[in-house]
Amino acid sequence: MKFARWVFTIAGIYGILVLTPMYFTESMAVHLRGPDNYPEYYYGFAGVALAFQVLFLLIGRDPVRLRAAMIPSMLEKLSFVGAVWPLYFAGRTPGITASLASVDLLLTGLFAIAYVKTKPAANG
Repeated sequence: MKFARWVFTIAGIYGILVLTPMYFTESMAVHLRGPDNYPEYYYGFAGVALAFQVLFLLIGRDPVRLRAAMIPSMLEKLSFVGAVWPLYFAGRTPGITASLASVDLLLTGLFAIAYVKTKPAANG
């Protein structure tokens, strides 16, 4: 349980630190990647991803009770990796984005270990 507390709390803090600047750096992203015809996707991604960081922090506080929430947490991380790496190999996204996706792959593995190590809550 201690492992899960640390992993999810660190992941939540890391995610907040990495994602929050997105709300203030859209112009830099446009400069690096060209015009964004769908800014709602950019801000929508930032918002949904930040919401998951709050979930990670909640799991970190009570991993036994929120053990089931670890499964969608792993899916959230894998969905970013699964989108970014093919785009990177196709030359459609920069290396820095692939690097960030690699961190998410590492976190997926740590989340899986935390899930296995955290025993389900006793019923009743």
